[in-house]
Amino acid sequence: MVGNSCDKTRPSPVRSIKPTRRSVSGVFPFRDEGGIRYESLLERDFLLRTEFSKDVLAIIPQPVSLPFVTKGRQYSYTPDFLVYYRLGDRHPDDYPKPMLVEVKPEAEWRQHWQNWLPKWKAAWRYAKDQGWSFHIHDESRIRDTAWQNISFLERYERMTFAVEESDWIINTVREMGVAPVHYLLAKHSCAHYRGQGISHLWHLIATRRLVCDIRLPLNDFLEVWVA
Repeated sequence: MVGNSCDKTRPSPVRSIKPTRRSVSGVFPFRDEGGIRYESLLERDFLLRTEFSKDVLAIIPQPVSLPFVTKGRQYSYTPDFLVYYRLGDRHPDDYPKPMLVEVKPEAEWRQHWQNWLPKWKAAWRYAKDQGWSFHIHDESRIRDTAWQNISFLERYERMTFAVEESDWIINTVREMGVAPVHYLLAKHSCAHYRGQGISHLWHLIATRRLVCDIRLPLNDFLEVWVA
């Protein structure tokens, strides 16, 4: 197994994020484990998209401070997030690498990439030494179809439905293995209550009781399964 495995202590944030007038900062609720601070709307959207995946175990903001040298002077660089993933049904020798992430608008990194390259090289080297990966995420990697779907599903997350009705739908999906939305609507909702039925399915997906390929369109042909 790679040296830095799930059995090692996770880093804690190395600096605190404070409110700033230059961008929108805040706290993103991470499941039932507290909040994760962000410094921009793009960082918030990264958290929204990343947290939705059940494969994601933890997200650490401002995880490490890395020294680097440019133009003969030494500086320090703190990447935005470190994402840990669940092992799931993978073999321990094939565990999913933690991902060190810099969130940066495309216009900014294209304008400044030559100046920022030394610190990003330092992050890449450090991540490689730790058995992690390092990636830069801009709008093209964050605000995609998956993010649009997750944003749409937010409105359904706090809806409430009868527990026995939810269990009935989930048991149907479990027995089938994979079920399309149109089948579940036909089986569990009559034509007069289609709106309530589709809301119920979106709620089960939003709360991760049912799983789908979130990159696909949310329509009648979407297939869902039990996590």
